[in-house]
Amino acid sequence: MSELIQALSRVDIQERVRFLGRSISKDYSGKNPVVIGVLKGAFIFLADLVRDISIPVRIDFIRLASYGEGTESSGTVEITKDIELKIDGQHVLVVEDIVDSGRTLAFLVRYLKGFNPLSVRICALINKTERRDRAVLVDYEGFNVESGFLVGYGLDFDEDYRTLPDINILKP
Repeated sequence: MSELIQALSRVDIQERVRFLGRSISKDYSGKNPVVIGVLKGAFIFLADLVRDISIPVRIDFIRLASYGEGTESSGTVEITKDIELKIDGQHVLVVEDIVDSGRTLAFLVRYLKGFNPLSVRICALINKTERRDRAVLVDYEGFNVESGFLVGYGLDFDEDYRTLPDINILKP
């Protein structure tokens, strides 16, 4: 049986999400960005974040597959649900649950830039550097976590643990 060790409490997460919402509101004032959530992991974070953003935003989602049933990225990224809003000439804010190796996010940024948005910035709940092998800029960082396989608050292991209110390290 796996063990869960709390890494971030729901109170810490709520406080940081509020801070990120205020920062994004200030930086995007008058720009009405398109916020693109990366499914499935970012949906809880995105829902809380947009409620703390005080400017008008439009919301869309994209779903990418790179992990399968394992704990490490396969290295191959596949779009399984594409965006529906037009982002040409728009400011885009990608909301991601976790940036780990950077491969998926590097792919996504390249892909979105192909639609000619005015800008593409990244907001990640977790910026995890342990296995980073692609240079990616996280413009809005919730937490920097060095290591460990994280679950909860949208983060999963094989579709389990997403609904936990805290973020935990999953120990086998």
